Amino acid sequence: MLKKVRIVLSVLIFGLITFYFLDFAELLPNKFHVLAHIQFVSALMSFSFIALVILIVLTLLLGRIYCSVICPMGVLQDIINWISQKTVKKKKRFRFSPAKNIVRWSVLTIAVCSFLCGFTVLLGLLDPYSAFGRIITNIFKPVYMIGNNLLESIFSRFDNYTFYQVDASLLSISSFIIGLVTFLIIGYLAWKHGRMWCNTICPVGTLLGFVSRFSLFKIRIDENKCTHCMVCGTKCKASCIDSKNQKIDYTRCVDCFDCLESCKEGALVYSLPSSTLKKGQQLVTSDTSKRRFLFIGMATAVTAPKVMAQTQSVLATVAGKVSDKRKTPIIPPGSISLTHFQTHCTSCHLCISKCPSHVLKPAFMEYGIAGMMQPTMFFEKGFCNFDCTVCGDVCPNGAIKPLTIEQKHLTQMGKVVFTEENCIVYTDGTSCGACSEHCPTQALSMIPYKDGLTIPHVDTNICVGCGGCEYVCPARPFRAVHIEGNKVQQEAHPFTEIKEEKIKVDDFGF
Repeated sequence: MLKKVRIVLSVLIFGLITFYFLDFAELLPNKFHVLAHIQFVSALMSFSFIALVILIVLTLLLGRIYCSVICPMGVLQDIINWISQKTVKKKKRFRFSPAKNIVRWSVLTIAVCSFLCGFTVLLGLLDPYSAFGRIITNIFKPVYMIGNNLLESIFSRFDNYTFYQVDASLLSISSFIIGLVTFLIIGYLAWKHGRMWCNTICPVGTLLGFVSRFSLFKIRIDENKCTHCMVCGTKCKASCIDSKNQKIDYTRCVDCFDCLESCKEGALVYSLPSSTLKKGQQLVTSDTSKRRFLFIGMATAVTAPKVMAQTQSVLATVAGKVSDKRKTPIIPPGSISLTHFQTHCTSCHLCISKCPSHVLKPAFMEYGIAGMMQPTMFFEKGFCNFDCTVCGDVCPNGAIKPLTIEQKHLTQMGKVVFTEENCIVYTDGTSCGACSEHCPTQALSMIPYKDGLTIPHVDTNICVGCGGCEYVCPARPFRAVHIEGNKVQQEAHPFTEIKEEKIKVDDFGF
């Protein structure tokens, strides 16, 4: 029964978290982002003490239930392992393997030190929830959206418009590669070795494993009933049951309960100490180090952006235009500052997945190597909706603070920059004004130019950096208006809407 309850709960939480990432039609209410807020690293980064206390107390009572029920990456590994059990002809048997404690604590120490030094990218790579979010957002969501588009094309032929076409392109090549490599490594380890990644690399698993040594409820071996058949050890995907010596390494046990039903003698019991242990019986935690650990390193090329930048500079010089390359990246509204954002964001990509305007994308080298995969704003396919606060609402780490609509209206993510040499009014002698029409704060207005034409004029004090002007600007290859991000987000000056005067017509008006 314990195993069945664990499976039902884990599948339910895993399914909801996964679909919340995939859901572009907003079928799930926005309140489901609470499932992201109860993840361990997210609670730690956002200083959510209530969530942290609950997770610690839960571990002290029941052991590493978090790893087997709440953590989506842990459940994903169980699913992969289950598939391997069902598809491989040769029956898979696990065996006890001593913990690689030097590797475990070294990885945890490096992750903590890198976080304290502001190098959050390493913590983001190792955090199980963030890694899971990147896998779903960058690998499976495009496939999910392609499937939606295929259904739309089929249903529309029968005049059924339940589905609609969506953009299924990759958000970022670099994030796709990192997500794919992460999935392949963790998937391979889960397929071959069960929970090896959780108990060797994952810093959350190492930390909660230390706490679980003191948990009240544990899987305990009754020496009087145990016949040394060693079947329980072959079922333990955490490789933590030393059947020969009747010992269990509680720092690695994830409470999957697979071993309980395998013991025909009833020698394994999940209970309090007093209910199973006889006087003089000892429970020894195995901390020896023998298991092999494979570490795969991957270097990402950083020369491509430099080559592209040089090419753009050459084109701009030849065409007599000025490059619109952004010098300062734009952080999401509510991020306070670039420093605050980078020290709290672990690149889980939930804000990217839920952004209705599709303006948030994973960064490559815009923030430098320390900010790889963290979300930044691009306005090629849209602009930040003036009334939208979704990214701050769903962020589980506190990297993006929640804003009210009124606060969002005055949050200045960046400032508009107008380059007259690129404007088609200047280059082609034709009227435009698209940027002014799409500016919600009237930071861009049209003033007289020459020959009856008007040209944009900028008031950066009331600009919020939403990117509406950059998105609609027709000038190519370089836009005439673009947004430069603020390293520290500021409060824009309130703007006054221009109201059209109503003309009262007494008669027919002529």
